[in-house]
Amino acid sequence: MSREITTFHLSIPQSELDDLQQRLARVRWPDPETVDDNSQGPRLARLQALVARWQDGYDWRRTEALLNGYEGYKTEIDGLGVHFLHIRSPEPDALPLLMTHGWPGSVLEFRHVIGPLTDPVAHGGKASDAFHLVLPTLPGFGFSDQPTEPGWNVERIADAWIELMKRLGYARWAAQGGDWGSAVTSALGFKAPPGLVGIHLNMMMFEPTEEEQAQATPHERGMIEDARRYDACYSGYMKLQSTRPQQSGFGLADSPTGLAAWIYTLIQDASENDGNVEDVFELDELIDNIMMYWVPNAGASAARLYWEANQSMGAGLTPERPQPARAGVSIFPGELRKASLRWAEKRFAQLVHFNELERGGHFAAWEVPDLFVDEVRKTFRSMPGAR
Repeated sequence: MSREITTFHLSIPQSELDDLQQRLARVRWPDPETVDDNSQGPRLARLQALVARWQDGYDWRRTEALLNGYEGYKTEIDGLGVHFLHIRSPEPDALPLLMTHGWPGSVLEFRHVIGPLTDPVAHGGKASDAFHLVLPTLPGFGFSDQPTEPGWNVERIADAWIELMKRLGYARWAAQGGDWGSAVTSALGFKAPPGLVGIHLNMMMFEPTEEEQAQATPHERGMIEDARRYDACYSGYMKLQSTRPQQSGFGLADSPTGLAAWIYTLIQDASENDGNVEDVFELDELIDNIMMYWVPNAGASAARLYWEANQSMGAGLTPERPQPARAGVSIFPGELRKASLRWAEKRFAQLVHFNELERGGHFAAWEVPDLFVDEVRKTFRSMPGAR
């Protein structure tokens, strides 16, 4: 296995972009929803507006230039090519921070926090809050390689990330994640590799115990109801991808509009919005994120991470096996599964920071970058000797 790290320059052939435009022009639309809300999924008019922008006005080359403007690399780990961004701070004493995205996200989730985290002085902060950022792309997502055999589960990804930080020469580092990034980051905390000084999560993967449910406060009962609502109304994508990822994969590979609807739905459901997701995210940025799946044909391979986890993942964070790493947790109100301080304290042996915020949702770094940056800073300020 080569340990070489090579520069990754993105340049999608124009023929592929032309093919995309031809597919968008041939879309066959379904009939419209029969309700006046989002309860049946994304509304026809919203997807038609997105596709119209995708066809006229959206510029992938702009996004390509953005990604190439960061320091992009690729390296083979455990037989798989891993794409990552490595953005160094101008502050020499910055703390290296590994940040992992989730589904249906990408490294572009972090575009609005890269500047404040790497160069806090230029964004009204203190030099002591600076981070060197390492932003890897999950296997099967974006421009990382697509696994050709089963076994690339959360634990294996965590091991790959440990190797990545070794190759980059970081003796001391921290980790952050939400969604699947939360699962990978939690796995890193349990593995406790030498040099890991602590973790930050903006989502907890856990289930309240029967006792916790029976003794829940009114505030916690609201969280339980939110989780039940997610399971009953919003989790269809998860159940399909956990059991039959290839079933959806054919449509995601063949139809850009189908892929857009599949991704748009969860962004709509999991962000904090009043029913109009475009009030939270710029339309071009939504399309950017869809392109991170369309261009590398990663719809099916990304979905398989759910299947992998379904084969091997346990119940998540439990009181019987608390997370040993020093940890900070930020709970955003639009998150579909939330935790109280009482529940978190039972699941973290060293909980140094916990906060329930007043705005923001599942895609916190993308939705509310100012609050996300503040939470990351507060977490690692609360860890003596982390820097």
